[in-house]
Amino acid sequence: MSKKNLDQNGRLRNVVVGFRMSEKEVDLLNRRVLISGFTKQEFIINSILGKEVTVYGNPYVFRSLQDELIKFIKLYGKGLEDENDDEMLELTLKTILAMRKKGKTEVYPV
Repeated sequence: MSKKNLDQNGRLRNVVVGFRMSEKEVDLLNRRVLISGFTKQEFIINSILGKEVTVYGNPYVFRSLQDELIKFIKLYGKGLEDENDDEMLELTLKTILAMRKKGKTEVYPV
Protein backbone atom coordinates (compact mmCIF):
# COMPACT_ATOMS: atom_id res chain seq x y z
CA MET A 1 0.00 0.00 0.00
CA SER A 2 1.36 3.44 -0.92
CA LYS A 3 1.92 6.21 1.59
CA LYS A 4 -0.95 8.71 1.92
CA ASN A 5 -0.22 12.14 0.51
CA LEU A 6 -1.03 14.68 3.25
CA ASP A 7 -1.01 18.45 2.95
CA GLN A 8 0.96 20.85 5.19
CA ASN A 9 -1.57 20.57 8.00
CA GLY A 10 -1.70 16.77 7.94
CA ARG A 11 -5.02 16.58 6.13
CA LEU A 12 -5.74 13.96 3.52
CA ARG A 13 -7.37 15.68 0.56
CA ASN A 14 -8.46 12.87 -1.70
CA VAL A 15 -11.80 14.19 -2.98
CA VAL A 16 -11.82 15.96 -6.34
CA VAL A 17 -14.46 18.65 -6.97
CA GLY A 18 -14.89 19.90 -10.52
CA PHE A 19 -17.09 22.60 -12.00
CA ARG A 20 -17.48 24.53 -15.23
CA MET A 21 -16.76 28.19 -15.78
CA SER A 22 -16.99 30.59 -18.71
CA GLU A 23 -13.84 32.04 -20.25
CA LYS A 24 -14.46 35.40 -18.54
CA GLU A 25 -15.01 33.76 -15.16
CA VAL A 26 -11.81 31.72 -15.49
CA ASP A 27 -9.85 34.83 -16.47
CA LEU A 28 -11.17 36.72 -13.42
CA LEU A 29 -10.45 33.75 -11.14
CA ASN A 30 -6.88 33.46 -12.42
CA ARG A 31 -6.25 37.18 -11.97
CA ARG A 32 -7.61 37.12 -8.40
CA VAL A 33 -5.49 34.07 -7.58
CA LEU A 34 -2.34 35.79 -8.88
CA ILE A 35 -2.93 38.88 -6.77
CA SER A 36 -3.70 36.81 -3.65
CA GLY A 37 -0.41 34.93 -3.70
CA PHE A 38 -2.22 31.67 -2.88
CA THR A 39 -2.41 28.55 -4.98
CA LYS A 40 -5.63 28.22 -6.94
CA GLN A 41 -6.73 25.39 -4.64
CA GLU A 42 -6.12 27.40 -1.46
CA PHE A 43 -7.86 30.47 -2.90
CA ILE A 44 -10.96 28.54 -4.01
CA ILE A 45 -11.27 26.58 -0.75
CA ASN A 46 -10.92 29.72 1.39
CA SER A 47 -13.37 31.65 -0.79
CA ILE A 48 -16.01 28.92 -0.83
CA LEU A 49 -15.81 28.29 2.89
CA GLY A 50 -16.07 32.03 3.60
CA LYS A 51 -12.67 32.19 5.24
CA GLU A 52 -10.57 35.33 5.19
CA VAL A 53 -8.23 35.56 2.22
CA THR A 54 -5.34 37.72 3.42
CA VAL A 55 -2.76 39.05 0.97
CA TYR A 56 0.78 39.46 2.28
CA GLY A 57 3.37 41.25 0.19
CA ASN A 58 6.03 39.10 -1.43
CA PRO A 59 7.85 39.27 -4.77
CA TYR A 60 5.24 37.06 -6.45
CA VAL A 61 2.35 39.28 -5.31
CA PHE A 62 4.21 42.47 -6.24
CA ARG A 63 4.85 41.11 -9.74
CA SER A 64 1.17 40.22 -10.13
CA LEU A 65 0.16 43.70 -8.98
CA GLN A 66 2.61 45.23 -11.42
CA ASP A 67 1.12 43.20 -14.28
CA GLU A 68 -2.40 44.30 -13.31
CA LEU A 69 -1.34 47.95 -13.17
CA ILE A 70 0.32 47.70 -16.58
CA LYS A 71 -2.92 46.31 -17.96
CA PHE A 72 -4.87 49.26 -16.52
CA ILE A 73 -2.33 51.79 -17.79
CA LYS A 74 -2.90 50.41 -21.30
CA LEU A 75 -6.66 50.78 -20.78
CA TYR A 76 -6.35 54.35 -19.48
CA GLY A 77 -8.34 56.75 -21.61
CA LYS A 78 -10.37 54.00 -23.24
CA GLY A 79 -12.69 53.56 -20.28
CA LEU A 80 -13.38 50.34 -18.48
CA GLU A 81 -15.82 48.38 -20.63
CA ASP A 82 -15.57 45.05 -18.83
CA GLU A 83 -17.02 44.79 -15.33
CA ASN A 84 -14.22 42.35 -14.42
CA ASP A 85 -11.63 45.04 -15.18
CA ASP A 86 -13.46 47.47 -12.93
CA GLU A 87 -13.51 44.92 -10.10
CA MET A 88 -9.84 44.01 -10.56
CA LEU A 89 -8.80 47.67 -10.62
CA GLU A 90 -10.56 48.26 -7.30
CA LEU A 91 -9.03 45.11 -5.79
CA THR A 92 -5.53 45.99 -7.03
CA LEU A 93 -5.66 49.52 -5.66
CA LYS A 94 -7.00 48.38 -2.26
CA THR A 95 -4.19 45.84 -2.02
CA ILE A 96 -1.51 48.39 -2.89
CA LEU A 97 -2.85 50.93 -0.40
CA ALA A 98 -2.98 48.34 2.39
CA MET A 99 0.58 47.21 1.64
CA ARG A 100 1.75 50.81 1.71
CA LYS A 101 0.33 51.11 5.23
CA LYS A 102 2.05 47.83 6.18
CA GLY A 103 -1.37 46.35 6.76
CA LYS A 104 -3.18 43.46 5.24
CA THR A 105 -5.90 43.39 2.61
CA GLU A 106 -8.86 41.14 3.14
CA VAL A 107 -10.24 39.84 -0.12
CA TYR A 108 -13.71 38.38 0.16
CA PRO A 109 -15.62 36.60 -2.58
CA VAL A 110 -17.92 38.99 -4.38
